Amino acid sequence: MTQRFDLSGKVALVAGASRGIGEAVAHGMAEHGATVICSSRKQADCEKVAEAIRAKGGKAVSAELHLGELDHHDKTLAMIEAEFGRLDILINNGATNPYFGPAHQTPESAYDKTWDVNVKGPFFLSSKAMPLLMKDGGGSIVNVASIDGIQPGQQRVVYGMTKAAVINMTKGMAKEYSNSGVRVNALLPGFTDTKLAAGLKDLPGMDAHMKHYLAISRMAQPEEMVGAVLYMVSGEASYFTGQGMVVDGGAIIS
Repeated sequence: MTQRFDLSGKVALVAGASRGIGEAVAHGMAEHGATVICSSRKQADCEKVAEAIRAKGGKAVSAELHLGELDHHDKTLAMIEAEFGRLDILINNGATNPYFGPAHQTPESAYDKTWDVNVKGPFFLSSKAMPLLMKDGGGSIVNVASIDGIQPGQQRVVYGMTKAAVINMTKGMAKEYSNSGVRVNALLPGFTDTKLAAGLKDLPGMDAHMKHYLAISRMAQPEEMVGAVLYMVSGEASYFTGQGMVVDGGAIIS
C-alpha cells in the first residue's frame, strides 16, 4: 500500500534551507523519502542541516545558492541535473526585509535588495528550473509568500509589495505550466518565529497584540508550516494549483 504524502524517489531543492521554515521543510521532506538539496547563500550553514538529515537516515546534500545571484541558480541546477538527473520539487523560501520603518524613509538600496531576493530570485530560479521540472512528467513549486501579500503590515510596506508579487507570480506560473505537469502554489505564513520576524517579535506590546488579533494567540513555529508544504508537493495535491495556502493562526480573520 502506498503511503500518503510519500516522496520516495523525489528530488527537492529548498532555497533558504539554513534555518527557519526552509530548514523545517527540508527535514520534513527528507522524513517522507525525498532527496533534499539544502541551499542558501551560506553553504556551511546548509551543510549542517544536511548533516542533521543524514544523521536521521535521510538523504541530503548542500549547495550555495544566493537567490539574488542568477549565476548561482545556473550552477546549482547544473549540479542537480548532473548528480541526480531530475528535479521534482522546488521550494522558493529565501527572503529578506532589510528595512523596517516608515515607508517614506525606505532607502533605495533596501528597496532594490528586497525585490532582488524576494521576487527576482524566485522568478528566475523557477524559470530556470522549469525544463528540469517538466523533464520527467512534472513536479511542484511552492513559493513561500506571506499574509503581508494580502493584508499589508505596518513598517514593512516594501516587503508586503514583494510578497503580493510572489502570490501573483504563483498564479501566473500555475496557469502557464500546470498542463505541462508542474503545479505551482504558495505558502502564506503568518507571524512565525524566524530570524526574519525577530524585529517584530521584540516590539513592545507584541504579546498583547497577539492575544487580541490572533485566533491562536501565539507565534507559529517553523515546524507548523511543514504539513501544508508536504500536502502541496505530494501526489495528494494533484488537483491543487495556483493557490495560496494561509497558515496564520487566524490573523486575517481577526
